[in-house]
Amino acid sequence: MFIVLGVTGGIAAYKSVMLARAFVEAGHDVHVVPTEDALRFVGTPTWEAISRNPVTTSVHDDVPEVRHVALGQRADLVVVAPATANTLARMTAGLADDLLGTTLLATRAPVLVAPAMHTEMWEHPSTVHNIAVLRDRGVHVIGPESGRLTGTDSGPGRMTEPDGIAQAAFALLGDAPQHTAGTTDPGPATTPLPAADAGETRAILDLDGISMLVSAGGTREPIDPVRFIGNRSSGRQGVAIALAAADRGADVTLFAANIDESILAAADAHPGIVIVHVSSAADLEHEISVRADGADVIVMTAAVSDYRVDGTSDQKIRKEDHPDEAPTLHLVQNPDILKGLATDRWPGQTIIGFAAETAESTEELLERGRRKRARKGVDLLAVNEVGWSSGFEQEQNTLHLIDAHDDVLRTVTGTKRQAAEGLLDTILRVRAR
Repeated sequence: MFIVLGVTGGIAAYKSVMLARAFVEAGHDVHVVPTEDALRFVGTPTWEAISRNPVTTSVHDDVPEVRHVALGQRADLVVVAPATANTLARMTAGLADDLLGTTLLATRAPVLVAPAMHTEMWEHPSTVHNIAVLRDRGVHVIGPESGRLTGTDSGPGRMTEPDGIAQAAFALLGDAPQHTAGTTDPGPATTPLPAADAGETRAILDLDGISMLVSAGGTREPIDPVRFIGNRSSGRQGVAIALAAADRGADVTLFAANIDESILAAADAHPGIVIVHVSSAADLEHEISVRADGADVIVMTAAVSDYRVDGTSDQKIRKEDHPDEAPTLHLVQNPDILKGLATDRWPGQTIIGFAAETAESTEELLERGRRKRARKGVDLLAVNEVGWSSGFEQEQNTLHLIDAHDDVLRTVTGTKRQAAEGLLDTILRVRAR
């Protein structure tokens, strides 16, 4: 196959040398098209030695061959890695004043981009908009991941590792096994997510045609107009699940319970996701129940308060009104939304719950998870350990996935996006059964 590898001016360009090597070793004809800025990080001799083809950057080179059009016309796949914020903006605008720009406009082949930039740039509304536009045009996006960036910075924006990009590229070319809903092999009881399976965004649409509801964040139960009972859930895991599912073809409705706009930005811009904002457990129960019958899969990731205040005050409760002692709050139980969904589900509908637990050991954690799965009656329960410095408000997560037979089908450890991908793979396995 004829692969064009576009390389733009980011420090992650050095990783793309290994990506080019992976393509060549797989037997593909690789043509590297760097930008002028990219050559400041990795020079022309390196690209020519690895790709075994000549490397140019200008539309004025090889004019008789009309190279600025020919590359795009001949390509079976175009990969841009790293794709800087500037590159994404130029692609969105259709700018074509260099060889990479003209190649992207001239091709009808699949295009796969691997963004890489600092967190602030990735989360900027302009970049969020550009990614949404490119996805809407059919461009495949892989990443970025969360991790160490340049300098001392860390966060979302790190380019997906070459192995993950290569896997997504081979899937687009039909050279790699694809995830399908037809597999019935349960696999080992506990398997970590392999490195090659950890790409942030997949090009495989194995959830195409699936309608999915996902809840995320933490509910808030009002005490008075100022105060509430809440929890530390940031919503990152649920949003990651929604994004991963939409990228794999699902039609997703995301119920966002008190999630910061910066975390919701990518989901808000995604054409495959509809966001419904909720606040309390009662809000969530109402909004999700009216849509439940139309869903194939429901994933209840949100941290829902077990209790609410019996008799919310319409006025702020003031210390001066209780000078000698603190006021007493009377709590009542909230409806068990997850159990209700499992009880009322229709044949073929899959219900997934989450259990954030504290435990002294993994054995205790799993036992608590099994008991909760039995109480709720769900098809799959994702159990994760939480504490003062784990689970909530963290980039990393570990999910133990327990099925209706109380078997641990899989343990997934990685970024919350990687955990989401592993969960979706397991959901397909459960549905295939």
